[in-house]
Amino acid sequence: MAQPSSSGASGIGAELRDLGAGLSALELVRQNFDDPRQEWRRLFAEVLGTFLLVLVGAGGGVVDAVSNGAIGRGASVTAPGLMVMAIILFMGGVSGAHLNPAVTLGFAVRGDFPWRRVPGYILAELLGSTLAVLLLWAMFGKVGSLGATEPGAGISDLQAMLMEMTLTVGLVSVILGTASRSQNLGPLSALGVGSYIVLAGLWSSPISGASMNPARSFGPDLVLGNFDHYWVYVVGPVLGALIAVGFAFVLRGHAEVGGAAAAQGAIGPLVVGPDPGAPGRPPSP
Repeated sequence: MAQPSSSGASGIGAELRDLGAGLSALELVRQNFDDPRQEWRRLFAEVLGTFLLVLVGAGGGVVDAVSNGAIGRGASVTAPGLMVMAIILFMGGVSGAHLNPAVTLGFAVRGDFPWRRVPGYILAELLGSTLAVLLLWAMFGKVGSLGATEPGAGISDLQAMLMEMTLTVGLVSVILGTASRSQNLGPLSALGVGSYIVLAGLWSSPISGASMNPARSFGPDLVLGNFDHYWVYVVGPVLGALIAVGFAFVLRGHAEVGGAAAAQGAIGPLVVGPDPGAPGRPPSP
């Protein structure tokens, strides 16, 4: 009977070693970033990061009004992208630097982020946005609509919502793609995400404001007490994030370690796939 060749045996051995390494990594991931002592750091990071993002995003419109147009649209849409790039680089390892409820939901649906952490992250993002707008109000008053995002002149809410949805498909696709271990971008993911935000703003901000972020739009609307158009900036980004998750599955399959690491930060163990703490799931060994 024919014996397997040594090269074939070595190939099978290499595949088994790779499989074993992958299973070991997934087992480590299943141990879960469940240390409650670190949760306050993650939430503080989301508050701080979203505060800085909205301070720049809404502040561009406010300062432009105060300075009689000295900022301009180009600078106003470029600054948030540069700020997101900086935030990802300086604190992405703490909380994942979501800064956006649509991104948090996208990571959770994808299986990169535990569902039980979603409410805390979203509340932190909304709080950071509100604090930023309150600071702008205290400094300059209610000028420039406090940087509120609204449909442009002659643009219906439906048109603006579809624009926000389309833009968010691209944004969350970039985030999920650069977060994938297969892309191997590491900190360079900040460049991709920040560049996309700038690009989206440059061509689409006259239509919808290019928010792509329910938290970004929440702060100004809350302080102004006007939520007439807010549904546009919730429905559009959330639908866009869900579509992007579907695209990510088609492109890369199920959630994997790289995406979980990017979504959850690096200060605790990770979770990939269904939440191990969910009811009805057997406890981890």
